[in-house]
Amino acid sequence: MAKWKTQIVEYGGMLAVLILLLVFFGLTTDRFLTLNNFQTISNQIPAAIIVAVGMTYVLLIAGIDLSVGSVLALCSAVFAMCLMKLELPLPVAMIACILTGFVAGLINGGISTKWAIPSFIVTLAMLEIARGGTYMVTDSRTVYIGSLIDPVREAKVFGLSLSFIVAIIVAIVGQLVLSRTLFGRYVKAVGYREEVAFLSGVNPKRIKLCVFTLCGTLVGLAAIIHTARLSSADPNTGIGFELEAIAAVVIGGTSLSGGRGSVARSLFGVLVIALLGSGLVQAGAQEHTKRIITGLVIVGAVILDRYRQKQHT
Repeated sequence: MAKWKTQIVEYGGMLAVLILLLVFFGLTTDRFLTLNNFQTISNQIPAAIIVAVGMTYVLLIAGIDLSVGSVLALCSAVFAMCLMKLELPLPVAMIACILTGFVAGLINGGISTKWAIPSFIVTLAMLEIARGGTYMVTDSRTVYIGSLIDPVREAKVFGLSLSFIVAIIVAIVGQLVLSRTLFGRYVKAVGYREEVAFLSGVNPKRIKLCVFTLCGTLVGLAAIIHTARLSSADPNTGIGFELEAIAAVVIGGTSLSGGRGSVARSLFGVLVIALLGSGLVQAGAQEHTKRIITGLVIVGAVILDRYRQKQHT
């Protein structure tokens, strides 16, 4: 019963934040509470939602992935070059894009677990490697795809973009796996107490490898959606994306210390970041103001996370 009360308080708090943002920006701007603005937001957040799902799993095992922005750019570059230079069919290019993310995640997890190197260091190295690879693949130039990507970009189901629906499905499946499967329990166990999990028969290295590989694969999927929205592959895309993903997950209540969090709350975190960003733009806030406010929100979320930890100890 206490668990349900805690969840009601946490989800209620996130919902209250969303409502406050809607009310505040609705009163201070002219076009925030419009159908066109919400459609714009729904087209912008699918990639962020998908990456946030992967990042949630990574933080749950007390890890971190700083490479998601650069890996997204590399996957996007591979996707574009498969279509434009190699002239491969769209489905084949999509598979190549996802496989690129899969391999990057596998390398992150493999090196981190094999040599017990902190994921912070490994993924920081991958951030540089993937960005360098992106510049090499694209020759440091934006690759325009045009109508070849239209089947993905223009697809709609019941008036909603296919990208948005795919993102929601990924979030739902991610939450169900986390809360209803043995793998999800193992993920939380490894993050909460790795030694205890090992003594209970769980292989922490295997779980960590699977989690980082999953995160990379989801980044590859997100890259397809991101590339389709822009109809191009920009070698500089995704810079700072890892910070946005981590911020959304932390704002959603996932602990930086591992073992506690949920995909559903990370989805709330993505919405908070998206509404905050859209509202600040419409309010005429400059880039430095947006960054300061977003940074303060992240600090507030981390302080709240520390407070929650004290409540659980």
